[in-house]
Amino acid sequence: MNEENLKKDLEQDITIESDDTLDDSVIAEESMGETIKKLRERLKKSDAEKQEYLTGWQRAKADMVNARKRDDEERKEFMKFANGRLIEDLLPVLESFDMAMGNKEAWEKADKNWRIGVEYIYSQLKKALLDNGLEEIDPLNEKFDHAKHEAASYEPVTDAKLDHSIIAVIQKGYSLNGKVLKVPKVKVGEFKK
Repeated sequence: MNEENLKKDLEQDITIESDDTLDDSVIAEESMGETIKKLRERLKKSDAEKQEYLTGWQRAKADMVNARKRDDEERKEFMKFANGRLIEDLLPVLESFDMAMGNKEAWEKADKNWRIGVEYIYSQLKKALLDNGLEEIDPLNEKFDHAKHEAASYEPVTDAKLDHSIIAVIQKGYSLNGKVLKVPKVKVGEFKK
């Protein structure tokens, strides 16, 4: 009987174990469904965070690219006008050359070799300034504009077409890369009937 009891106990244990396993698998299936649902929720949340981080990173990258472009443009603009003060200081020298060579009577009396040397130095100075963005403003025959020109005098003219036109440039004007450094002094025609 002892053997028989052992056999029955063993069979009963196997039945209980298999019933427990069945119950565990049902429980496991229900848990697995919830686990999958929770994992899907976490995945959606992770995807949303990932997209948020990606968008932020892309925005930051675009901001950096734009900042670099702005810095490059500002640097180029600065370089355009970095020598402005020096060029402004050299304008009186350029004007002195113009006045010296403009006095034809005195200029012709000077030694020819000396004149050639001075003209060469003048052309070198002018070329260096032009290469650095300096431009002469010569408004001869243009309409007078108070914002762009300085009227030294108004001269009577007989032609109505020359009314408020620049008939002579007394002193040249200069601009540096489009920025006016010195406005030209001019004589303006004034038509009176």
